[in-house]
Amino acid sequence: MSLHLIKLCVGCESIADLVAWITESSVARRARGLLDEQVHVTRMMPKRVEEILDGGSLYWVIKGQTSCRQAVLDLRSVTGADGIGRCAIVLEPEVIPVEPRPCRPFQGWRYLEPIAAGRDLASIGSFDQDMPEALRRELAQLGLL
Repeated sequence: MSLHLIKLCVGCESIADLVAWITESSVARRARGLLDEQVHVTRMMPKRVEEILDGGSLYWVIKGQTSCRQAVLDLRSVTGADGIGRCAIVLEPEVIPVEPRPCRPFQGWRYLEPIAAGRDLASIGSFDQDMPEALRRELAQLGLL
């Protein structure tokens, strides 16, 4: 069974902000002639790599709620310019909105068991999928979604 990661999406106010950042980063990488893959670098390498690579995703927390996910394609050990080892999380560029669930702030990433991960909005039906993100977030905070 796959295992997921969860991480705060610092600096993003919405899923649209995250998608825009991914698009801008992709354009910039191609303009510099670099490989066009989305990589998020974090300090610690997960110990449960095989479980994550078996269909896991990185769930993003935006404004205190899990909001979306991206499939994890690879986990690579990299060394920063400062000589410190880090983890490069290679992500599928597609951002998939999920059921919003409240999440307290934390540092770094955490493991997220499949049972605790929100369902993809596309699997729930068009009601939630077509709803504006801000309204969906507010209704979830009120416990109405």
